[in-house]
Amino acid sequence: MPERDVFIISAVRTAIGLGKPTGALHSFQPVDLAAAVLKEALQRAGVEAARIEDVILGLTTPIADEGFGVARLAALKAGFPVNVPGVQINRMCGSGQQAIHFGAQAILAGDADLILAGGVEMMSHQPETGYKLNHLGQSAELVARKWALERDELDDYAYQSHVRAAQAIRNCYFDRQILPLSLPDSNSFRMDEGVRQSPDRARMAALKPAFDENGVVTEGNTAQGSDGAAALLLASAQAVGKYNLMPMARIETRVVVGSDPTLMLDGPISATRSALKRSGLSLDDMDVIEINEAFASVVLAWARELHPDMGKVNPNGGAIAHGHPLGATGAILMTKLVYELERRRAKFGLQTMCVGHGMGIATIIERV
Repeated sequence: MPERDVFIISAVRTAIGLGKPTGALHSFQPVDLAAAVLKEALQRAGVEAARIEDVILGLTTPIADEGFGVARLAALKAGFPVNVPGVQINRMCGSGQQAIHFGAQAILAGDADLILAGGVEMMSHQPETGYKLNHLGQSAELVARKWALERDELDDYAYQSHVRAAQAIRNCYFDRQILPLSLPDSNSFRMDEGVRQSPDRARMAALKPAFDENGVVTEGNTAQGSDGAAALLLASAQAVGKYNLMPMARIETRVVVGSDPTLMLDGPISATRSALKRSGLSLDDMDVIEINEAFASVVLAWARELHPDMGKVNPNGGAIAHGHPLGATGAILMTKLVYELERRRAKFGLQTMCVGHGMGIATIIERV
């Protein structure tokens, strides 16, 4: 193995809960969810906690006294030794993916060999969630306007997100990637709560625009605010050999870019182009693509510019169906991507997300 590579050894996520007080995960605290996935990622890899050199978690909405100490507290709650540090990062919707980038960069710099990276978010604990983020919704309308996206296009895409996610659940595609959690009522939470098993396209068409009375962006073609967490164990080539680890994938390329802060949500276009150029690969080389469905207009504008095979894009649904636990979504998408590449026995995967204030982030991985 090349000495300058970073590998994903394990990846795990919770099922995604509704970001409401009635959601299945509302009784949990962020530190609970984070501790659960951190511990599970280690167990799946067969690595001792004492060997972890840092824990990096995305989190955009710190809660009460936990503040931005959730990564450290979660590591301790998971039973890690006191010498294992932890840090929160906030690159808004891209936080979980950026945590993976920062972990990979630390390993490539020679500062560490084993790092846990991921994200956690509890939007059910927040007073304002989902489509109440008006500035983002207004940007989603600007994107739709610039790329001449019609309401029917957005709703059709959103409908398909639910159809694909429901099909994936019925086919048990998510079972291996999800860590079941015990709820206070003794039930086991193991299925993404926001996915509509029988989506109603007519009801979706009847929804009123959420941000502009003459607009096309609605509650139905926008990501759901959610609760959830995910963690991935990253390792150097040296650690893979030393501890006899079994990598799932190699991180090929990492990119983050700035974009128009008013339009804001078009960052995945330039991030994808930059990642492909840096890697020397083409979009046709990608076997699976995960682009965050913050809004249907984001995905369709990206598709208008890059002309992907849409059969490869979010093949098992996206955030419109599953939900979007802000700081965790980047790690959740990476977990989905790794397992889908494995299921298909495919080679390359691309993940990209829009990020608030005008940024985009992209990662290319290779299954090994």
